Amino acid sequence: MRALLCSHHSPPLSFLSRTILKSKPQDPKTLISSNNRIRYESRLHASPKGFQPSKNSEKPGKSNPDPEDDPPIPQEVFERMMGRIVVSVGTPLGLGVAVLKLFDILKDKNVWDVPLWVPFFTTLVTFGASALGIAYGSLSTNLDPTKTNSLFGLEEAKENWVEMWKEDQ
Repeated sequence: MRALLCSHHSPPLSFLSRTILKSKPQDPKTLISSNNRIRYESRLHASPKGFQPSKNSEKPGKSNPDPEDDPPIPQEVFERMMGRIVVSVGTPLGLGVAVLKLFDILKDKNVWDVPLWVPFFTTLVTFGASALGIAYGSLSTNLDPTKTNSLFGLEEAKENWVEMWKEDQ
Protein backbone atom coordinates (compact mmCIF):
# COMPACT_ATOMS: atom_id res chain seq x y z
CA MET A 1 0.00 0.00 0.00
CA ARG A 2 2.87 2.34 0.81
CA ALA A 3 4.28 1.81 -2.69
CA LEU A 4 0.99 2.86 -4.22
CA LEU A 5 0.82 6.01 -2.14
CA CYS A 6 4.40 7.00 -2.82
CA SER A 7 4.33 6.28 -6.56
CA HIS A 8 2.00 9.19 -7.31
CA HIS A 9 3.88 12.51 -7.51
CA SER A 10 1.81 15.63 -7.05
CA PRO A 11 2.96 19.20 -6.55
CA PRO A 12 2.72 20.68 -3.05
CA LEU A 13 -0.37 22.68 -2.20
CA SER A 14 1.68 25.86 -1.88
CA PHE A 15 2.56 25.56 -5.58
CA LEU A 16 -1.11 25.36 -6.56
CA SER A 17 -2.02 28.44 -4.57
CA ARG A 18 0.76 30.52 -6.20
CA THR A 19 -0.20 29.67 -9.77
CA ILE A 20 -0.68 32.89 -11.71
CA LEU A 21 -1.45 33.30 -15.37
CA LYS A 22 1.20 35.39 -17.15
CA SER A 23 -0.54 35.66 -20.48
CA LYS A 24 -3.71 34.59 -22.15
CA PRO A 25 -3.16 31.05 -23.45
CA GLN A 26 -3.63 30.28 -27.12
CA ASP A 27 -5.17 26.88 -26.49
CA PRO A 28 -8.21 27.00 -24.16
CA LYS A 29 -6.95 23.90 -22.35
CA THR A 30 -3.42 25.22 -21.68
CA LEU A 31 -2.47 27.36 -18.72
CA ILE A 32 1.01 28.75 -18.04
CA SER A 33 2.01 28.91 -14.40
CA SER A 34 4.41 31.31 -12.73
CA ASN A 35 7.44 29.07 -13.21
CA ASN A 36 6.73 28.53 -16.96
CA ARG A 37 5.48 24.99 -16.54
CA ILE A 38 2.51 24.06 -18.69
CA ARG A 39 -0.52 22.90 -16.82
CA TYR A 40 -3.68 21.61 -18.47
CA GLU A 41 -7.17 22.44 -17.39
CA SER A 42 -10.12 20.44 -18.62
CA ARG A 43 -13.20 22.61 -18.96
CA LEU A 44 -16.46 21.86 -20.61
CA HIS A 45 -17.17 24.10 -23.58
CA ALA A 46 -20.89 23.56 -23.94
CA SER A 47 -23.51 26.03 -24.91
CA PRO A 48 -27.19 25.98 -24.00
CA LYS A 49 -28.06 25.84 -27.67
CA GLY A 50 -30.38 22.85 -27.38
CA PHE A 51 -32.21 24.11 -24.33
CA GLN A 52 -33.60 27.34 -25.70
CA PRO A 53 -36.65 27.32 -27.94
CA SER A 54 -35.96 28.41 -31.47
CA LYS A 55 -38.06 31.09 -33.10
CA ASN A 56 -39.44 28.53 -35.56
CA SER A 57 -40.78 26.26 -32.81
CA GLU A 58 -42.97 28.92 -31.21
CA LYS A 59 -46.67 28.52 -31.84
CA PRO A 60 -48.31 31.46 -33.59
CA GLY A 61 -50.56 33.52 -31.37
CA LYS A 62 -49.04 32.14 -28.15
CA SER A 63 -46.39 34.11 -26.34
CA ASN A 64 -43.68 32.52 -24.23
CA PRO A 65 -44.48 32.81 -20.54
CA ASP A 66 -41.96 34.88 -18.67
CA PRO A 67 -40.81 33.21 -15.43
CA GLU A 68 -40.72 36.62 -13.79
CA ASP A 69 -44.49 36.93 -14.38
CA ASP A 70 -45.23 34.06 -11.96
CA PRO A 71 -46.60 35.35 -8.69
CA PRO A 72 -44.35 34.77 -5.67
CA ILE A 73 -45.33 32.18 -3.08
CA PRO A 74 -46.78 33.85 0.03
CA GLN A 75 -44.71 33.47 3.19
CA GLU A 76 -47.45 31.53 5.06
CA VAL A 77 -47.68 28.99 2.23
CA PHE A 78 -43.89 28.70 2.07
CA GLU A 79 -43.65 28.01 5.81
CA ARG A 80 -46.41 25.39 5.65
CA MET A 81 -44.69 23.76 2.68
CA MET A 82 -41.34 23.63 4.50
CA GLY A 83 -43.03 22.11 7.55
CA ARG A 84 -44.68 19.44 5.44
CA ILE A 85 -41.41 18.64 3.65
CA VAL A 86 -39.52 18.33 6.95
CA VAL A 87 -42.14 15.95 8.35
CA SER A 88 -42.52 13.87 5.17
CA VAL A 89 -38.74 13.52 4.78
CA GLY A 90 -37.74 13.28 8.44
CA THR A 91 -40.29 10.67 9.53
CA PRO A 92 -39.22 7.86 7.16
CA LEU A 93 -35.56 8.82 7.53
CA GLY A 94 -35.70 8.67 11.32
CA LEU A 95 -37.70 5.45 11.20
CA GLY A 96 -35.11 3.88 8.89
CA VAL A 97 -32.20 4.84 11.13
CA ALA A 98 -34.06 3.60 14.22
CA VAL A 99 -34.85 0.24 12.61
CA LEU A 100 -31.23 -0.20 11.54
CA LYS A 101 -30.12 0.54 15.12
CA LEU A 102 -32.70 -1.97 16.40
CA PHE A 103 -31.33 -4.64 14.06
CA ASP A 104 -27.83 -3.90 15.34
CA ILE A 105 -28.92 -4.26 18.98
CA LEU A 106 -30.76 -7.52 18.25
CA LYS A 107 -27.71 -8.95 16.51
CA ASP A 108 -25.26 -7.83 19.26
CA LYS A 109 -27.37 -9.39 22.04
CA ASN A 110 -27.77 -12.63 20.02
CA VAL A 111 -31.56 -12.31 20.05
CA TRP A 112 -31.91 -12.58 16.27
CA ASP A 113 -29.24 -13.07 13.65
CA VAL A 114 -30.63 -10.62 11.11
CA PRO A 115 -30.17 -11.76 7.49
CA LEU A 116 -28.42 -9.20 5.30
CA TRP A 117 -31.40 -8.72 3.00
CA VAL A 118 -33.64 -7.44 5.83
CA PRO A 119 -31.64 -4.24 6.61
CA PHE A 120 -31.06 -3.74 2.88
CA PHE A 121 -34.79 -3.91 2.13
CA THR A 122 -35.63 -1.76 5.15
CA THR A 123 -33.12 0.88 4.07
CA LEU A 124 -34.40 0.81 0.51
CA VAL A 125 -38.01 1.34 1.57
CA THR A 126 -37.50 3.94 4.30
CA PHE A 127 -34.84 6.04 2.58
CA GLY A 128 -36.75 5.81 -0.72
CA ALA A 129 -39.89 7.04 1.03
CA SER A 130 -37.81 9.84 2.50
CA ALA A 131 -36.68 10.91 -0.96
CA LEU A 132 -40.27 10.91 -2.20
CA GLY A 133 -41.21 13.01 0.82
CA ILE A 134 -39.90 16.17 -0.83
CA ALA A 135 -42.37 15.88 -3.68
CA TYR A 136 -45.23 14.85 -1.43
CA GLY A 137 -44.52 17.63 1.06
CA SER A 138 -44.68 20.29 -1.62
CA LEU A 139 -47.69 18.80 -3.44
CA SER A 140 -49.73 18.25 -0.28
CA THR A 141 -49.62 21.90 0.73
CA ASN A 142 -52.64 24.10 0.10
CA LEU A 143 -51.47 27.01 -2.03
CA ASP A 144 -54.20 29.36 -0.82
CA PRO A 145 -52.88 31.31 2.18
CA THR A 146 -56.39 31.80 3.61
CA LYS A 147 -57.19 28.08 3.76
CA THR A 148 -55.68 25.55 6.14
CA ASN A 149 -54.21 22.17 5.28
CA SER A 150 -55.83 18.87 6.07
CA LEU A 151 -53.93 16.46 8.32
CA PHE A 152 -52.34 14.31 5.60
CA GLY A 153 -52.95 16.62 2.65
CA LEU A 154 -54.38 14.00 0.28
CA GLU A 155 -57.02 16.32 -1.17
CA GLU A 156 -54.46 19.10 -1.68
CA ALA A 157 -52.08 16.65 -3.35
CA LYS A 158 -54.81 15.57 -5.79
CA GLU A 159 -55.67 19.18 -6.64
CA ASN A 160 -52.06 20.29 -7.01
CA TRP A 161 -51.15 17.23 -9.12
CA VAL A 162 -53.88 18.06 -11.64
CA GLU A 163 -52.93 21.74 -11.59
CA MET A 164 -49.28 20.94 -12.15
CA TRP A 165 -49.93 18.85 -15.28
CA LYS A 166 -52.63 21.10 -16.71
CA GLU A 167 -51.49 22.79 -19.90
CA ASP A 168 -51.89 26.53 -20.21
CA GLN A 169 -54.33 27.46 -22.93
